[in-house]
Amino acid sequence: MPKDQGLVSWKKLAPGMFILEPGNSAKFKTGDWRTYRPVLDKEKCIKCGICYALCPDLCYKKDEEGYYIVNLYYCKGCGICAKHCPKSAITMVLEED
Repeated sequence: MPKDQGLVSWKKLAPGMFILEPGNSAKFKTGDWRTYRPVLDKEKCIKCGICYALCPDLCYKKDEEGYYIVNLYYCKGCGICAKHCPKSAITMVLEED
C-alpha cells in the first residue's frame, strides 16, 4: 500500500499540525516527510529489540519470527535504530519517489 493511502496524510492536517483530539496520533501517517528509511538485513539481525526500545516514534513491532519490523507509515527516518544496532543489521537508504 502506498504511503499516501493512510487514514490521514500530513498534507490534510490542521494548520500548525496540532493534534486536536487526545489519543488520535495513530491516525496521522507521519512517514510522508521521511528522506531515508531503515532497511533490515535479517541475516545480520540477532532480534535484540534495541531498535524497538530506542525508536522515538514507536514504529517497530515484533513479527511472527521474532524480528522487529518497522512500520513506515510512522517512521520519520531519524536513523537512531541504525546507529545503535549492535550488528549493523539496519541501514538507512534514500527514500524513492
